[in-house]
Amino acid sequence: MQTRALGPFTVSAIGLGGMPMSMNNDRVFPTEDEAITTIHAALDAGITFIDTADIYAPSWDTMGHNEQLVGKALKTYGGDTDQIVVGTKGGITRAEGETWGRDGSLTYLRKAVEKSLRKLDVEVIDLYQWHRPDRSMAYADAIGNFKTLQDEGKIKAIGISNANVEEIQIAIDVLGEGGLASVQNEFSPKFRSSADELEFCGQQGVAFLPWSPLGGTGGGGGRDVGDRFAALREIGEAHGVSPQQVVLAWELSLGDHVLPIPGARRPASITDSARAADLQLSAEELARCSATPGVH
Repeated sequence: MQTRALGPFTVSAIGLGGMPMSMNNDRVFPTEDEAITTIHAALDAGITFIDTADIYAPSWDTMGHNEQLVGKALKTYGGDTDQIVVGTKGGITRAEGETWGRDGSLTYLRKAVEKSLRKLDVEVIDLYQWHRPDRSMAYADAIGNFKTLQDEGKIKAIGISNANVEEIQIAIDVLGEGGLASVQNEFSPKFRSSADELEFCGQQGVAFLPWSPLGGTGGGGGRDVGDRFAALREIGEAHGVSPQQVVLAWELSLGDHVLPIPGARRPASITDSARAADLQLSAEELARCSATPGVH
């Protein structure tokens, strides 16, 4: 597995997105044992970065469900986990009646971090990302709150999610050179609206983590990527691999700072995705991937 920089860490070029195991569109969830088996399969495949979030849960009153799965999987894995980096996210609220909101205040984030620490069963969080902006407060002020949590020793590195170029620049300004580890935005053959942010992150030396890199949210959305985009299916057939591998290999080619985090709820899915790190596509094939009609 090739590696890439993620802030102060060196991680696998392909990560594991934990969301589908605890939150997905068809509401079909693996058992705890099945989910842990999937996470173990990712580690067996050489994946050393796992992405989760406090809101990844089947319901409002099971917040932290996915974090807990990740924590248990790492504790029960038979191999070495010293190099595994876990990123989680906070800043979205979820309350009774599935009432959703945003809160970037220090009071809320500190409580959220402490809950995530308990769910993950760790003493410090490797990467803590602001999940979505709280439009009730200045962006710089919220980034300052994340810096406070870092200064308090609760988190090692800071990332942001669902951010535009201006917000990325604000985060860099507040945190200083090298202070922003990552930006996690939606990007896939279907959704290209974060192309500017992807490019800007490359210029700034910030890791870009495409969420839903196969074009679906909440699990299962990437299954038909080869049907929606014939070029991806044809290139995959030429190499004897899945169209999903083609997508991920194309995204990796967009810059050394790009680290796709495909979601999975079955071992076979993440094992297949991990192989994309070794897939070499020609310049012509990469151009065909880039030419697929997406939403810009």
